[in-house]
Amino acid sequence: MINIAGVVSIVLFYLLILVVGIWAGRKKQSGNDSEEEVMLAGRSIGLFVGIFTMTATWVGGGYINGTAEAIYTSGLVWCQAPFGYALSLVFGGIFFANPMRKQGYITMLDPLQDSFGERMGGLLFLPALCGEVFWAAGILAALGATLSVIIDMDHRTSVILSSGIAIFYTLFGGLYSVAYTDVIQLFCIFIGLWMCIPFAWTNDHVRSLSDMDVDWIGHVEPKQRWFYIDYGLLLIFGGIPWQVYFQRVLSSKTAGRAQLLSYVAAAGCILMAIPPVLIGAIAKATPWNETDYKGPYPLTVDQTSMILPMVLQYLTPDFVSFFGLGAVSAAVMSSADSSVLSAASMFARNVYKLIFRQKASEMEIIWVMRVSIIIVGILATIMALTIPSIYGLWSMCSDLVYVILFPQLLMVVHFKKHCNTYGSLAAYIIALFIRLSGGEAILGLPALIHYPGYDEETNTQLFPFRTMAMLISLITLVFVSWWTKMMFESGKLPPSYDYFRCVVNIPEDVQRVGDPSEAGEQLSVMAGPLARSYGAATMAGKDERNGRINPALESDDDLPVAEAKRLNQQTAQTQVKKMLDSATGKPGGGGGGQREGMAMPNAEQDNTAF
Repeated sequence: MINIAGVVSIVLFYLLILVVGIWAGRKKQSGNDSEEEVMLAGRSIGLFVGIFTMTATWVGGGYINGTAEAIYTSGLVWCQAPFGYALSLVFGGIFFANPMRKQGYITMLDPLQDSFGERMGGLLFLPALCGEVFWAAGILAALGATLSVIIDMDHRTSVILSSGIAIFYTLFGGLYSVAYTDVIQLFCIFIGLWMCIPFAWTNDHVRSLSDMDVDWIGHVEPKQRWFYIDYGLLLIFGGIPWQVYFQRVLSSKTAGRAQLLSYVAAAGCILMAIPPVLIGAIAKATPWNETDYKGPYPLTVDQTSMILPMVLQYLTPDFVSFFGLGAVSAAVMSSADSSVLSAASMFARNVYKLIFRQKASEMEIIWVMRVSIIIVGILATIMALTIPSIYGLWSMCSDLVYVILFPQLLMVVHFKKHCNTYGSLAAYIIALFIRLSGGEAILGLPALIHYPGYDEETNTQLFPFRTMAMLISLITLVFVSWWTKMMFESGKLPPSYDYFRCVVNIPEDVQRVGDPSEAGEQLSVMAGPLARSYGAATMAGKDERNGRINPALESDDDLPVAEAKRLNQQTAQTQVKKMLDSATGKPGGGGGGQREGMAMPNAEQDNTAF
């Protein structure tokens, strides 16, 4: 039977989040439906709200439920996620926040598409999408588990209701709603859980945590050490290339503030993990068959995934558990919104606009994003209703991001001269194959390759194959990029074989010579009958590379691409003709081949920047 008091508690907290989300959405400038305004809150997130929303990158329903579950099942030493994600924020702040924010990108995929092209960027969107959907699904599954335990609400009903509310206010306010509900979310988690801990700890059924029979610390077996290291590296570096993180970084007012928020949020992750760690330890010290709990004991996997709501239900008074439940459920609902917004933003900008509809208006992109929010929300809801383990979902969602996206993002941000589209595609395929060959028990995917130390009983790869896949992907990216560049530039492969047109077969014969100039726009000098290019097209700014304009920097030129290129060539040819005329002292063109040859060195001197 549904607990009426519990339902009232849930409704009140849901209304709180909904009202805050709608109010925050009204902060959006009236009539301004630009990409930056909706996706990045106009890059105007302040310091106070920024700290909370950056911390909420990882701290949500999956975080607190998964942490408590890990403490109960494996012990503190195996609860790596709080420390791993905190370190990911630190490394993200040190190596990625500053350059990404300075470039003015809108999504995490912008630098990837800038270096590898729009279609390769669309391919890299797939693991990013999977990660966001898995994360949102884990959060919604946690909420369904919580409500089904404490107020006997049907699991499916609670998941569908929660996702529907989150989708509604995200549609209304974009990142403004996400950021301001994050503030309420963290306050709810912190106050709600700390209110429950004293009551649960002093419950008569809970034994002392120092009791030798209560092992809530755990230990790592010698044969599991490489697995332990592999999983830790997965959380640290696999926690960086997420749009939910860069969404907050890119919405900061300055690059320096983006770094500061990353460091403060790392401390916030550790601080917010303390309550669920204590709740997991309390659960470990509780003989559940002596409480009002009537289910199977020892607890099965289904019960351990709900260990936090079970502590609230059976070890605290009703009024305390209802407050804790409301706080946790509101937090869960508001943390699902950022993943949904992230996936929808990447699709609308990096797939729909840059691949299919380059000339789409701002309003068209915003409507595509809104439809995408609904679709991604539905996908996450379906997964939340069909996949059982919360902590498994939580960890698995970083795998593809770690092995595929991290090496590529690292290269394009810091070493973009040493990578190209051929290396990107080869690294993508190899990383995907190695990761899938390791199997995934949660998805029922058998291991095609049993790496050294494979545990037949638990079907677990103890070998650090995830990190191996990431490193091989990184090496492949660098090597294939170097090899293809060397083969094309040495003439061993003809330019016609440059299918991706990223090494020598640049569109319209435009070549790059050295680094792009920092002096702003450059001129393409077409030497008439020599048909030779000495620079970039006039539409190219300092951030263009390999014939592609940085997709994060908006072009003010509304001309069709073909027409713009034709005008650029026409203007450049006129300029060359004028230079030749000036060198020969004649008012009209008509200098002979010898004079042309003498004039060309001067033209080259005038274009030394290229």
